[in-house]
Amino acid sequence: MFRSLLATLGAVLAAVPLAPSGAMAAPTPTAPTLTWAVQPANQQGPDGRRWITHTLDAGQVMTERLAVRNFSNRAAVFSLKAADGYLTDNGRFNMLPSNQASVDGGTWIQVQDKVSVGANETKVVPFTITVPRDAKPGDHPAGIAATVTATGGTVAVESRVGFRVMMRVSGTVTAALTVDDLTATYRHSWNPFAAGSVRVRYTTKNDGSVAVTGTGEVATAELGGLTESGARSQVEQTLPGGTRQVDIRVDGVWGLGRLRTTVDLTPAVLDDDKSGAEIRPASASVTVWTLPWSQLLLAALLVAAAFAIRAVDRRRRQRLARLLADARDEGRAEARSDKALEQKHS
Repeated sequence: MFRSLLATLGAVLAAVPLAPSGAMAAPTPTAPTLTWAVQPANQQGPDGRRWITHTLDAGQVMTERLAVRNFSNRAAVFSLKAADGYLTDNGRFNMLPSNQASVDGGTWIQVQDKVSVGANETKVVPFTITVPRDAKPGDHPAGIAATVTATGGTVAVESRVGFRVMMRVSGTVTAALTVDDLTATYRHSWNPFAAGSVRVRYTTKNDGSVAVTGTGEVATAELGGLTESGARSQVEQTLPGGTRQVDIRVDGVWGLGRLRTTVDLTPAVLDDDKSGAEIRPASASVTVWTLPWSQLLLAALLVAAAFAIRAVDRRRRQRLARLLADARDEGRAEARSDKALEQKHS
């Protein structure tokens, strides 16, 4: 039952490019029962850490360990690889694929190429972290994984499981986010008694040296700043050099001509970060012109209705005046006729 459970978990985690420590790999095409896990370790075995985090000095060398656990009923040979780390669009940590060369933290890790692990066995493997002497202060994320490559016809499938190695070089660090490609689009409300909204989209890049999150204050001003509507946007964790797409809506905007939208973005280091990073806020603005068409249409209809009512009322009064005039003329004619009859009889 234990092995079945492990195999099931492995099948679920196979869809994840790089799982946290303790995750198990999926069965490969040529070895359907092969399941394994990779975790940070000490000399005795897995030590309970999810990943490895160190603050190191430039030029420092240190030794760490990982444990490869083979839950299968047969021995297997695993390739051990390190590579630069990054966050995917959905915020999951991953490491560069084997066909893409690392240029940062992934090159600092040296580990043996392969390890053979017997059935239901765990092997502890040491690896070395060597920080270059000219390394820049800040975060240099990497990942390390045990992989198995299986070929099916002409296609090679690499299955890997590993964990992140978060390395920070000591020194003065900065927390900075930029605001790029800012756009604002006004959306009318076809209810003339309701305001519209502004859809604000921008790209933010971590231009600092440490991982950050961010809070954006978005404000749209109209009528030369007499009225203003606002909203707050959140930037998820972003590693140095990484980007995020932000899409936010500002409600309560009437669209009265010139709309100026401003984004003020403040980066923040992670909750447990005691680095004392220098915080560098960013700001950007964009202006669009628009008119409240639904309200203008309503106003036009009201004006047209007023003119129509006025015209109808004027025609009604004119008709009534004609009727009165006709009645007076008839009365005068009857009076003259009666007078003529009286004179004739007399």
